[in-house]
Amino acid sequence: MNNRFISLVEENKIDFYRYLNLVISNNNKLLVKGNLLDIFREFKSNNNGQASLIEEAIDKIIESVCMSNKLYLEVREDINISAFFLFNVEEKYYEEISELDYLKAQEQFVEPGSNGNILTLDFKPFYDKFPSIRQTKSIGHGVEYLNRYLSSRMFNEPEKFKQALFDFIFVHRYKNQPLILNDRIKNTDQLILNIDRALKLLWKKDDDEPYNNFRNDLQNLGFEPGLGNTAGLISLHLQQLDRLMHSPDHIALKEFISSIPMIYNIAIISPHGYFGQQNVLGKPDTGGQVVYILDQVRAIENQLLNSLAEAGLDADPKILILTRLIPNAGDTDCNLRIEKVHNSKNTFILRIPFRNKDNQILQNWITRFEVWPYLEYFAEDAYKELLAELGGRPDFIIGNYSDGNMVASILAKKFGVTQCNIAHALEKSKYLYSGLYWKNLEQFYNFSVQFIADLYAMNSANFIITSTFQEIAGTEEGIGQYESYSFYTMPGLYRVKYGVNLSHPKFNILPPGVNTVTYFPFTNEQERIKETTNEIETLIFGSQDEPDIFGKLSKPELIPIFTLARLDKIKNLTALAKWFGMSSEMQEKANLVIVAGKIDSSLTPDIEEKEQIDLMHSIINEHNLSNKIRWIGKLFRKDQSGEVYRVIADHKGIFVQPALFEGLGLTVLEAMRSGLPVFATKYGGPQEIIEDERSGFHIDPVNAEETTIKIISFLDRIKKDPAYWDKISSRAIQRVDHEYNWKNYAASLISLANIYGFWKFTSNIEMTEMNAYLDVIYHLLYKPRVDDVLHRTSHT
Repeated sequence: MNNRFISLVEENKIDFYRYLNLVISNNNKLLVKGNLLDIFREFKSNNNGQASLIEEAIDKIIESVCMSNKLYLEVREDINISAFFLFNVEEKYYEEISELDYLKAQEQFVEPGSNGNILTLDFKPFYDKFPSIRQTKSIGHGVEYLNRYLSSRMFNEPEKFKQALFDFIFVHRYKNQPLILNDRIKNTDQLILNIDRALKLLWKKDDDEPYNNFRNDLQNLGFEPGLGNTAGLISLHLQQLDRLMHSPDHIALKEFISSIPMIYNIAIISPHGYFGQQNVLGKPDTGGQVVYILDQVRAIENQLLNSLAEAGLDADPKILILTRLIPNAGDTDCNLRIEKVHNSKNTFILRIPFRNKDNQILQNWITRFEVWPYLEYFAEDAYKELLAELGGRPDFIIGNYSDGNMVASILAKKFGVTQCNIAHALEKSKYLYSGLYWKNLEQFYNFSVQFIADLYAMNSANFIITSTFQEIAGTEEGIGQYESYSFYTMPGLYRVKYGVNLSHPKFNILPPGVNTVTYFPFTNEQERIKETTNEIETLIFGSQDEPDIFGKLSKPELIPIFTLARLDKIKNLTALAKWFGMSSEMQEKANLVIVAGKIDSSLTPDIEEKEQIDLMHSIINEHNLSNKIRWIGKLFRKDQSGEVYRVIADHKGIFVQPALFEGLGLTVLEAMRSGLPVFATKYGGPQEIIEDERSGFHIDPVNAEETTIKIISFLDRIKKDPAYWDKISSRAIQRVDHEYNWKNYAASLISLANIYGFWKFTSNIEMTEMNAYLDVIYHLLYKPRVDDVLHRTSHT
């Protein structure tokens, strides 16, 4: 595993130890890759550039811990492969150590003299019982591996898995009506015989002959609705089932299981923030996740309606978005118990209030970092509400973000249904050393609860959806969001030796789509509403005074650099303002247009947003930007939200997304679909969305000089060659249309729900031990930390 790193060290031992001496002498004793590379550049400079032979070895080190003359290193040999070393720089020897020894070294660094007697969590024995993907490049393609694995087991243990498939099909019903099979078929042998009889019947019929014309004939043979609405479709699905009974293969398994009508009622969980359809975006903790879910549910509903009709069922599927009811909801509808989702048939937002142990309902919004004491009661109430609204249990539960995934885990176990998790963004990888220095951060973020909740939910989920590969396993240079849970320590509380198996087939990459009704190319003039265009033009380039607008552009003819996001540290918009303020060249060529947060920090209850608002004002004042920046701190209507990108595109502007980390980047997709050249962070999803210098540009938000040069170079180039802007714009639109499509997303998601439902049915016994372990963690770690949050916070 670590042969390359060891060989590089052995071949260049003198230079390598000289470099380590420089690391040890650094004032900062806990360093990450960027720090280590900075030290190497200094080392190389001091040696007249003659140290390049050790550069590859140093590039593999992603973290170091220095204690006296000892240096502990985490070395990333490859994606999802780390090794750990102890180097004694004084005595010039090294040895490979275990991840547990490395975690204990971190603990000693943070808490010198600690005895290391804390709980160690290890999920590896449970994962050893499950199949595991062998090739790194296949991580995130779990369903493809799972189909092959299941069909292989059916082939190798035919009688056992024929029976399992038969039992799985037989249990399906819709409102007490048998589906696919009835009790005229008693066993697998009879099923095989009657498939042959049914196919002979169907071969005599036209492919498009309606099912109702021969329904009674098929029922007499033991086949009920659910196989298709025409003779051709029923014949196709019976042939697939016949193949599975005789010579199973992964293609037939996927196609047949995906076609079974299993999903009618879905619960989608998203408790935190202001979840609504009007006047919510831009409020604290309310952004891309709300947009994602609202677009997602419409696509899922359309997919269910079409697939159930195609299966020959007259069914009325229902989707409920479960979120928090906020009595003091301001100008939003978040105080309404139930609200129909616009442009849907039977999809609703169902709101349930947070209550405490004394049954008192919380009246006001609270930050996502303080919801933990209320989730267990929220789940209890949600269980009752879902039964009442759906007339029974949901068929499928989808959790969102840490809090929604925790509630989804509780509900899925209670209902006994398939659970899917969507993290959107895991906080652990956003905040440097958030586990190691959790005690310092606890009063602000309560990470001691959130991280154990994440660990609990990702291990209990039947499958997990991510938008990108690196969300799971990172890159060769850095770890992924889920990978950050593989091993870590929270000194004085617990450590994780093996937290999650990234090679488990539960992980699936399924990027979302873009709302093409709202976000369409700026060149589609016939779809644009002139009044809305003029309204946005005036808002951005006009000179009117409004309380929620800051700054007037003295030279509105300059190219607009546009950004849109929440105002928080991770979104990093204040850094973009600072880059702009420090570059006179950028100011000569462009204006800066920011849509974010509020203008007055006294108007927000969010502490982090207050800090960022005040910082933005400070930067604007320091660099005298009030006539070069237009800062809009107001919410856009739905019809305005797409037009703002298009108006910027009319002026041949660019969109900049400078986040320190971005799970996916919905605004990146929206801007690209609208036709804007996009400059977006290379940390997170945008790195996979954008093909660098083809359909957009990657930027490094921690390297201000490099990013500034990249933006200025583009501005210079399009001035000399305007066609270059058009080329990037066109490629951006093509990229999104081809790769980020809600229709494909919805079809894939329902297929995943079916296949993992089948796996859950056939492997439920194997989860018993894992669930028992999770139950211990819930009561031993999660609940005590929740109680601690409750004691430290007070909400009304």
